[in-house]
Parts: sequence; structure tokens; C-alpha cells
Amino acid sequence: MLALIKEINSAVNNFIWGVPAMTCIIGVGLVLSIRTGFLQIRKFPYAMKVTIGRMFKKKEAADGAMTPFQAVCTALAATVGTGNIAGVAGAIAIGGPGAVFWMWISAILGMCTKFSEVTLAVHFRETNEKGELVGGPMYYIKNGLKKHWHWLAYLFSIFGVLTVFGTGNATQVNTITTAIDSALFNYGIISKDSASTVNLIIGIVLAVLLSLILLGGIKRIGQVTEKLVPFMAVIYIVFALGVVALNFQNIPHVFASIFKGAFSPASVTGGAVGSFFMSMKKGVSRGIFSNEAGLGTGSIAHACADTRKPVKQGLFGIFEVFVDTIVICTLTALVILCSEIPVNYGSAAGAELTILGFTSTYGTWISIFTAVAMCCFAFSTIIGWGLYGSRCIEFLLGPKVNKPFMLVYSLVAIVGATMDLGLMWSIAETFNGLMAIPNLIAVFLLSGVVVKLVKEYFADEGKE
Repeated sequence: MLALIKEINSAVNNFIWGVPAMTCIIGVGLVLSIRTGFLQIRKFPYAMKVTIGRMFKKKEAADGAMTPFQAVCTALAATVGTGNIAGVAGAIAIGGPGAVFWMWISAILGMCTKFSEVTLAVHFRETNEKGELVGGPMYYIKNGLKKHWHWLAYLFSIFGVLTVFGTGNATQVNTITTAIDSALFNYGIISKDSASTVNLIIGIVLAVLLSLILLGGIKRIGQVTEKLVPFMAVIYIVFALGVVALNFQNIPHVFASIFKGAFSPASVTGGAVGSFFMSMKKGVSRGIFSNEAGLGTGSIAHACADTRKPVKQGLFGIFEVFVDTIVICTLTALVILCSEIPVNYGSAAGAELTILGFTSTYGTWISIFTAVAMCCFAFSTIIGWGLYGSRCIEFLLGPKVNKPFMLVYSLVAIVGATMDLGLMWSIAETFNGLMAIPNLIAVFLLSGVVVKLVKEYFADEGKE
């Protein structure tokens, strides 16, 4: 029975994260880009000016809402995760340096997709019984499309609830325990025999912290993410830039290998990666998996923003994909490639490749930093996905289930820290990808609404 489940899941997973589904995600991004006149490129300076400018404005959000900055930090909390460290390493190992180029391409189109998702989420959001702003794919499907499309909203929500416990929580907790165990073991603080006890303690501590944050509602979630996300992102960027600066002489060769490897991977990897399609597939899929453009999840956080302008909040979607993929993912790739550590192309690799890039430049002491970075990235992802899951189950069963859901979700941290969940990781990833299907259909059908809102906003020159 277990073998059959694995076989079915593998087939579905290969399709969801394979060429057909990625073609749909890229296709919708291209349609949206064309219909908006490539807004993400044409208005990129304006988007950066508006988003970065609003970050430094001290503003209190209304009850039941977040400030626009808190909303983007919550969305970034979910997207800037272990995929930025382990996912990029895996893409380079299996797809070669050229995978980075295709990651950039998916990000450029993904900026417009995420912009559209956020704009629609704010435009079609509602206020629930508790006076909180709620929105996301399920709400723009319900309020933007005709009734015969409403089943897509329920499908998205069901997939959302099914995936948050694995992708959003247990796998992330497992990353935290692995990082802490590795750091403590390397310094002789713990033995392999005592690791299970340490993991149980870590799981309990995480469960308590998560319950305190998530049960505090969107106000507390926003207050935590607006402090945690900028801190962890800036620290990671500074150390990564240090690796690039100390290996600056390798930069021209690295970029040459990225562009050359994008179209002729065999010439860069010595034949270990000979397929152009493998390089493209890994770059695009890891980019999408990291920035979540096309999945619709980030728009759930943005819908909580205390703003009257859907397009103005949508610009944060452009900023979010830019920071996550163009900045952080690219820096991870440069840490690996500029440090000239040996890469076993054609084989699977993860966070250890990125960590090796740091330690080969700074020395073994940096392993403490990488452990802390991975813990912060993973913990922030758990918080962000906690909000996503609560909104999905609220749409299905009503707001009364929010607190019980948050409590159960927090306790899953103990399971993730102490058990080998095996197949759950892969199944959760499959459900995560399945969320993209109803969302992409909705965004495509509502692309006319996005175009209309963009024209109206810029006709008024973006003024409040």
C-alpha cells in the first residue's frame, strides 16, 4: 500500500513540478506581462521607490489589519526560507550554473504574476466576523469569478490546509533541528545519542513560541515578522556579499558559466549535466518554489494590509520576488560558484553545498552563523504558513476554527522535531504545487481586472 502511495505521489509530483505545470506558470506570467506592458520592468524604479519609501514610514494599522510593511514581511517570512539556501544549491548541482539564469527569467515573469495576485487579493478581500481583513486566491475566485468557478476556491483552500503542516511546518522544524544538531555536534556539545532528547526540547520550545505568536492574531504576527525578516535577510546578504568580495577575481568566470551553462550546460559541467531542458527545469522550478509566484499564497498576507490602493500594495509583490530570488537566491548561487568549492554536478545536493561555500571562505566558525541563518529562515517560514493555513481553513469552516487550528499547527512542531516523517515531505510538496492550478486559472481569468486597476491607478499618477 505504501509503495502504491509513493508511486502515485511521485507521478503527480513529477507532473506538478515538471515541464507542463512550469509551462503554465511561465505562460500565465508572460500573458500578464504582455497585458500590463511588462509593468514589472517598465515601472520597476517606481515600484522600488514606492515600496522602499513606505517601509520607513511609521504607521499604525487599523484593528484587524497589518501595516503594508508588516504584510510584505509576513509574505517574505514564508518565501525567504530554506529554499534560498538548500534549493539554490540543489538547482546548481542538478542543473549546472545555467540553472541560475533560468531562475532569473522565472523571477522576472514571476514579479508580474505576484503583482497581479496581490492586487487581486486586496481588491476582492473581505472583512470577517472578527473585523479582520481576509483575502487571497479563494476570495478573488469567490468575489471575482462567476459561481461555476467557485469550486476552485474550495479546492485551493483544501490543498492549502493539507500542505501547511508538512511544507510550512514539519519540514522547516526538521531543518532547524538538523542545523542545531550539526552545530552542537561539531563543537562536541552533544553526542549522537543525546540528539533525540535535544530535538524534543527544541520541538517543545518551538511549539510554545509559535503558539504565543500565532494565537496573538495578525497584529502579533506582523509585529514579529517586521523585526525578524529584515534582520535575517540583511545579515545573510552581508555575509554572502563578503564571500563574493573576497573572491571577486572569480566573478567574470562565474557569470560566464551562468550564461554559457544556460544554453550549453555540458560545456560547463564537463558533460555531467548535458540537457538544456534539465538546466531550465531546475532553475525555473527552484525559482518558483522559492518566491511562490503562481502559488497565490503570498497574497493571503498582503490582503491583511491596511491600504486603500490594491495596485500600490501589488507593487510590494514585485519587490518581494526581487528580494527573494534576484537578490538572495543569486547571492547564494554566487557563494557556491565564486568560492570555487567542488560541485558534484548531476547529483543531488542541499544546504551543505552553501555552507561549504561560506566555510571555505571564512573558516569553520561561520558554521554557527549558517546554523542561525537556517533557523531564522525556517522559523519565519513556519509563521508565514501558519497565517496561510488559518485563512484557508477559515474559508472552509469559518473563523471559529482559527485558534484550534493555530494550536494544532504549533504542536506539529514537536512531531517535526522528533519523528522521521519520510513520505510526508514529498506529499506536502505535491499539495503545495497543486495549489497553483486553481490560482493560475483564476489569475488568468481575472487578468482583465488587473489591467483595468493598473490603468486607473497610473492615470492618477499613483497619488493617494
